[in-house]
Amino acid sequence: MSQQQPIQQFLDDLASSASTPGGGGAAALSGAMGAALISMVCNLTIGKKKYAEVEPQMKELLEQTEQLRTQLTALIADDVAVFNSVMDAYRLPKATDEEKSARTEAIQEASKQATVVPLQAAQACAKVIELAKPVAEMGNSNVISDVGAAVTAAQSGLKTSALNMLINLGTITDEAFVTEHRGKLDQIIEASEPLAQEVYEFVKGKF
Repeated sequence: MSQQQPIQQFLDDLASSASTPGGGGAAALSGAMGAALISMVCNLTIGKKKYAEVEPQMKELLEQTEQLRTQLTALIADDVAVFNSVMDAYRLPKATDEEKSARTEAIQEASKQATVVPLQAAQACAKVIELAKPVAEMGNSNVISDVGAAVTAAQSGLKTSALNMLINLGTITDEAFVTEHRGKLDQIIEASEPLAQEVYEFVKGKF
């Protein structure tokens, strides 16, 4: 998915029998929607007399959420690219021992890259969740439900990215790489899951 691609085309591609886009792209899109919703709340807070005292913080938060939206949107295409790299590696010839060795090495390297991209998406989604908290606390109360929607979308993106990481880690034989990246994922989930629930309950408690 490019930034110019209509959402309907992306959804049609997602629903088709093609391997890409898939869950990784959907995860990044969920995170990007979460970031966009937080940006919306920031934009509806900035310039309002009632929220003048928090305007500098909201402007800073807006800058961060827009950077995350850009990053997550780009990761939709990156996910397709790394998946295609894995498939290309599996298609390499394997008639000789030398070819088999080269093919195995290529598969392992491509699988590592296919793990890094969803990790980046998970990290970005976690950051969206983190930014949702101060926006919920300081932002325009008339649109606070959108912060809840944002954190829910980002949490969905994070969980889906985690699944994509785990399925790729299962094919990697480099134990040090697997341990390192699984540890990074565990840390992200451990910090983000309770925070997402906290923000969601905070928002829900306002009604």
